[in-house]
Amino acid sequence: MPIGPARMPFLQHLGELRRRLQWVVLALVVVSVALYFVSGPLFNVVLAPIRSSLPQKPVFFEPLGAFSVRFQLAFVAAFIACSPLIIWQSLAFMLPALKPTERRFVVPTFLVMVLLFLSGVAFCYFLILPFSYQWLATQGGGFIAYIPEAASTIKIVEFFLLAFGLAFQTPVVVFYLVFFGIVPYPKLRKSWRAVYLVIAALSAGITPDWSWVTMTSLFVAMTVLYEGCMLTCRLVLRSRIKAQGEKAALEAAEAAAESA
Repeated sequence: MPIGPARMPFLQHLGELRRRLQWVVLALVVVSVALYFVSGPLFNVVLAPIRSSLPQKPVFFEPLGAFSVRFQLAFVAAFIACSPLIIWQSLAFMLPALKPTERRFVVPTFLVMVLLFLSGVAFCYFLILPFSYQWLATQGGGFIAYIPEAASTIKIVEFFLLAFGLAFQTPVVVFYLVFFGIVPYPKLRKSWRAVYLVIAALSAGITPDWSWVTMTSLFVAMTVLYEGCMLTCRLVLRSRIKAQGEKAALEAAEAAAESA
């Protein structure tokens, strides 16, 4: 669906939101049903990074256990597969109010968000999951036997993948904080220690294990993404950043004059 006009009555905005949600729900249902019938190979693909940490094949203990696992796996896989559509529909609904000169960022933002989300999922799948799940599986210390249950195993893997995919959206958030002047670039640049501390706290909070490998890897990745975003802001938003710097200097001068 194309991006709608900026000026619409409130009820028409709600109607547009409903139409976009219908497209997203329809896509999720269709792709989930399709992936449900190939959930066996999909199950093996999802468990491939942690296979060496599993003492045996995952089991289920309830009659509906296998069905719920297959459906959950198919739905999350469909969510990842449909992420470009979900991102586009979200942007298309939220960005009509932008000025025509600002709408040129819609398509680049869409492409960057899709790339970052899929990069976060891939980063977690190939580099994080093998270490993190092994750390979790060995916390029994030899005195608690680990029997992998299918639903909980899939749930923790999916949580890892989605958490990293969403965490990798941080540069987009930072870019638009600067773009709209919510947090000026000079203030972000000056407060880099506080920013790094927030990234460290997020890295510790998002990851469900206490493994230093997981937290450090996410911290380094998010720090690199943040600095890359700051460089992009510096190159793309030069005029805005200059205006923000001049405004901050003027406010500082006025505050100094008032206190004198």
